Parts: sequence; C-alpha cells; structure tokens
Amino acid sequence: PLPPGSAYKWDVMIAALAAQEPWWEPGTMHGYHAHTYGWLVGEVIRRVSRKSPGRYLREEIAGPLGLDFHIGLAESEHRRVAEIVPPDMPVPDEPNPLAERLSDPNSMAFKAIANPPELGLPGSANTSEWRAAELPAANGHGNARGLARLYGALARGGEIDGVRVLTPEANQRATEEQCQGPDAILGVNMRWALGFALNPPDEKSLGPNPRAFGHSGWGGSLGFADPDARMGFGYAMNKMLLTSTTADPRWKPLIDAVYSSL
Repeated sequence: PLPPGSAYKWDVMIAALAAQEPWWEPGTMHGYHAHTYGWLVGEVIRRVSRKSPGRYLREEIAGPLGLDFHIGLAESEHRRVAEIVPPDMPVPDEPNPLAERLSDPNSMAFKAIANPPELGLPGSANTSEWRAAELPAANGHGNARGLARLYGALARGGEIDGVRVLTPEANQRATEEQCQGPDAILGVNMRWALGFALNPPDEKSLGPNPRAFGHSGWGGSLGFADPDARMGFGYAMNKMLLTSTTADPRWKPLIDAVYSSL
C-alpha cells in the first residue's frame, strides 16, 4: 500500500507504476485500471507534449471546444463545485460484485481502486487537495454540457463546429474493441476499447446503438458518444450510487428521453 496523500504527488505515483510488475500474463485477462490509467497515459502526454495533463486538456481540448471542464482546478473555481454526497451502503441481500471485492483489502479491486487510501474515500473529492491535484482518471471537474460537447465531437469523427480534437483515423482506432468478457477488477462482463467502454450488448447502458462508446464516473456520472446518432451525451451528479451493475438506474430515463427526441 502507498502512504496517504501519495495520489496528490505525481512523481510518487509514476515511480510506483514504473516499479510494478503485471498482476497476470498480458493478454490472458483484462481488468479495469480505475486510477492507474490516468497516470500511465498522463505521463505519456507529459513526456510528448511537455505539458501536464491538466494543461494539455485546457490548451488543446477544453479551450478550443469551449468546455467548462478541468483537471487540476484553480482555487478560484473551487466555490463552484458541488459537494459530493457519498453512496448509501448496498442492500445486504442484493448481489454486488464490486462492493464485495472492495470489502476485502487483499483483493485486486481494493488495491486497484482504494490505493492510495484517499482514492477509495468519497469524501476526498470535497477537499481542496483533491480539487487542485491532477488525477486524470479520477478528478475531472466539469458539467454535463461539457461532457456532451466533448463526446459530440467524438461522435462526429473527432470534430465539431470546425474544431478538431482527433483525426478520423485516431478516432476510429480509439473506439475499436480490444477485449471483452469478465473484468478481473469489476467482476462483471465488459467490452473495452482504447480508454473507452463499449456499449454492453446485454445491458445497452449507452443507448440503443451498439457502436456507442464512453465512460462512467465513480458514483454515477456518464459521458458517451453515439456515432450512428451523431450525438454526445453527458450526465453529472453529486449524489453517488453504488450499483450492482455497471449501469446507474438514473441514466435510462434520461437516455430514453434523448433518443425519443431525435
């Protein structure tokens, strides 16, 4: 386990990842990199662009697209952030694979999601340290409008209103299936592309079209792109839920309403 506060120290997390050996033979299983994905990709961004991930997002994506979305929030913006309300405990008799895994400190899920310890505590998100830090996989601060516009660009091949954030070729590569099946961390079936979750065929939690792709956030936030509908969707909340599946029950009425209006 890493010491408390390590998540706010970029160099500490990068060094820990560099020293980490794989938990299984690559290609034999797949598992959700709940937090480490942000440091892994973020360090690539930093070394290639010489910009921190937060600065890169601000200058290359959020700024040109006009998004109210940030990684590493300026202190002057902290007053605008809604306080996170932690989730209620799961119903005892209701199966919840992720909650069961998180209750075991020796499980891969606990080590992936709650290490360092501040990453597993919902209250951490209400602290100034969390808001100011750059945790690319965990602490994006924004609103539903910003999520919808970003994914709207991806739904149109990487461009919206004359602003391009990805080439069509990169947009296509990023959304091609890389693996599917039982996720070793989450305990449920998942389909993964390059950083994006693909619409599960059994749940269709990202709308009716199978080519939809996106990602949820801890507690229920959601953004996704639907290339067939050429549409981006965003949902942001402050009351967290810990569900027994990968879908939040609050999504469906909103998603159904959006598609019924197209």
